[in-house]
Amino acid sequence: MKHRFYAKPKRKQNQIQFLIGCISLVAILTSLFISFRTGFYLLVILTFPITLSIIAPFFDTPSLKKSGGLRYHSSLFLSEKPKSGMIKIHGGSLFDYVFVIDQKMNGKQRVNFIIQQYLEGLLNLIEENENNKTENIKIRGTSYIINDRTAQRIGFTVIKTDYIQKVILLYNYFNVLLTYSIAKGKLLFPKLSQTKTFEAELHELVARKDFIRNLNEKLKNTITNKIRN
Repeated sequence: MKHRFYAKPKRKQNQIQFLIGCISLVAILTSLFISFRTGFYLLVILTFPITLSIIAPFFDTPSLKKSGGLRYHSSLFLSEKPKSGMIKIHGGSLFDYVFVIDQKMNGKQRVNFIIQQYLEGLLNLIEENENNKTENIKIRGTSYIINDRTAQRIGFTVIKTDYIQKVILLYNYFNVLLTYSIAKGKLLFPKLSQTKTFEAELHELVARKDFIRNLNEKLKNTITNKIRN
């Protein structure tokens, strides 16, 4: 897994997190000062949760990885611990996008790379769990990168996104905004209504394993050839 943050010594990782924490604190204190001087307290009321939602992945993701709450299957594909026959999967967070995506890539190359990492991670997840004797293990995830057609081709079914997930996405809108813009290589405002939740049973994905592997290799070769050219 090529992840620039985890490749750094622990001391350097701590320094990066400390710097992010300091910058965030300065932003919050600055908004508090401006609000106090102008009487416009809505500024600090908005700045505080927005700042927290943006910096949270830079602390939560490494912490959950360390504790085993999250597991990387590729640099941009993670899963939670199985619970009640369900494995929840996640695309990389803002933290991962910052430390994984090559800033020299254009928008199309970035999207191809992200999808390739999703496929590689999914393939690894399948291979790690396909011999699990537990029946009806479900895999569920939410994405604004993968479209319906691609999801269905690899074995997923589109289901209704629950209200809790919608509230979480709304709270993290600025986080999603930055992540989406990095993915596209330019500032873009995502439409949360286009976010889709996908679900599949493990045996359905196992049946599509060869197709997923071939699609992953095809994308990987496309990315490598474009970089060379």
